[in-house]
Amino acid sequence: MEIRTFGVIGSGQMGGGIAQVAAASGLNVIMNDIKEEFVQKGISIITKNLARSVEKGKMSAEEKDAILSRIRLSTNLSDMKDADFVVEAATENEPIKFKIFRDLDAICSSHAILSTNTSSIPIGRIASQTKRPEKVIGMHFMNPVPVMKLVEIIRGIATSDETFKLTWDLSINFGKTPAEANDYPGFIANRILMPMINEAIYCIYHGVGTKEDIDTVMKLGMNHPMGPLALADLIGLDTCLAIMETLYSGFCDSKYRPCPLLRRYVEAGWLGKKTGKGFYEYNS
Repeated sequence: MEIRTFGVIGSGQMGGGIAQVAAASGLNVIMNDIKEEFVQKGISIITKNLARSVEKGKMSAEEKDAILSRIRLSTNLSDMKDADFVVEAATENEPIKFKIFRDLDAICSSHAILSTNTSSIPIGRIASQTKRPEKVIGMHFMNPVPVMKLVEIIRGIATSDETFKLTWDLSINFGKTPAEANDYPGFIANRILMPMINEAIYCIYHGVGTKEDIDTVMKLGMNHPMGPLALADLIGLDTCLAIMETLYSGFCDSKYRPCPLLRRYVEAGWLGKKTGKGFYEYNS
């Protein structure tokens, strides 16, 4: 099957990044979100990213304009009827994702592949919401999408070999390096990363060290590019909590119990960089 039109559900940090790399690879892209202001903000960020690349000499102004011309904005999910491949990049919430997949299953062409950028929810559980489980797959991009090379590819129990190969090849066409993970909660990336972040939050909770010292130890002692608490703020503390809750419920193991301090921050609306305050404070 040839993929010509690529749909993205969500125009935020992840969805906008996915739309950008898809359009840069030459595909026609439909970027959908629930409000006009969301898609306008998304395309504005993409435009700024591309303009920065032009300033740095990484692409020409003509290339930037060509990429932008391939992105069509949408606030109506029925526009996905034209897509050959869709990536859902909505918030990490099971009921929301389940409804999106039920709706996409009814809207999209029978040949269309439906993928999810979920960072922790089992693919088989999402696929069960559709009548095409063999065409449902996980395509987990890393943040920031235009920069990070990895794409985690996760097949559900019913995902066909054809769907897997097409998704794998598509990742390579996007200039990414795919890695296969089996369908367990958190897959590979977040099964390892999120407990580390959660443990760093426990270190604050128990008074083991300050946020600055914890991040400094991990950056300079473990050669991480950024500390776990700064990374949590970048990811979004609500997303971190949702992933930890998925791990905790999926494995029924106390080692995945979310730190109470993480929950308190989320309940207070301190979600990290996107709200201006998390473990650190950020200028808007």
